Amino acid sequence: MSNNLKRVAIAQLCSSADLAKNLKVVKELIFKAIQCEADVVFFPEASDYLSQNPLHSKYLAQKSPQFIQQLRSDITDLVRENSRNIDVSIGVHLPPTDQDLFDGNDRVKNVLLYINYEGKILQEYQKLHLFDVDVPNGPILKESKSVQPGNAIPNIIETPLGKLGNAICYDIRFPEFSLKLRSMGAEILCFPSAFTTKTGEAHWELLGRARAVDTQCFVIMSGQDGVHDLSDLEWEKQLHVTNSIKSPMRESWGHSMIIDPWGKIIAHADCQKSGPQLIVANLDYELLRKIRISMPLSNQRRNDLFH
Repeated sequence: MSNNLKRVAIAQLCSSADLAKNLKVVKELIFKAIQCEADVVFFPEASDYLSQNPLHSKYLAQKSPQFIQQLRSDITDLVRENSRNIDVSIGVHLPPTDQDLFDGNDRVKNVLLYINYEGKILQEYQKLHLFDVDVPNGPILKESKSVQPGNAIPNIIETPLGKLGNAICYDIRFPEFSLKLRSMGAEILCFPSAFTTKTGEAHWELLGRARAVDTQCFVIMSGQDGVHDLSDLEWEKQLHVTNSIKSPMRESWGHSMIIDPWGKIIAHADCQKSGPQLIVANLDYELLRKIRISMPLSNQRRNDLFH
């Protein structure tokens, strides 16, 4: 393959409240990505689990460190067995630290991990913008009830694909964040997500293409898709949970896609297909260079006026 082309894979899945089941799907998709000769595979937000409500999320988050540890081991095993390196970007949760609990904060963390082919975590980005909204004719979601926001812009990661800037889902609605990542050197932006169907239908593609054009970056949008199985008999029995206090059914938009720096969708999920999917594309860096040279937005910004 030409040095100007980099092969990327994005995974689309429908995570449940069963972390072991979700991990099995993740491992199968990593294997497929290796078979497709991808250098990096991107998974959605909350690939470890989706929950019924904040209390359930705090319970499940205690199992996430084991999910992550096993995933790291699985990556190194797959790399060794297939004699081919692959890095993995994946959205997961982390439980509160001892210091968080001491400070009276028992909310979980929504994070994006970048794990290299050696199983090393190169970055742990904590979601900055939390989805606290009342969607017209749609769901009322208050992510801040169960999730604590991050407070740091992530560094750019040098990856086999190029320079990567990390964000998560709702972060895509804040263009200043994407522009900041571009100013730091990003060539690729990723937005692993679990978009609702209402907001997804209205804005998913629009936001992704807008961020690509704003920043002249490749945009990677891996999404949760379909109706999530949030049942958890072990937890419900333990806490005597009844159907009357469970959260409503959760459904995600899917429509995972890869967008080039001109705002063109170069690969996307098959919307007629259910179940996990892997979408593969080549990123054309000659195209990125031509776009940035012919329309030098970065040099033309009025940084003397806008800070």
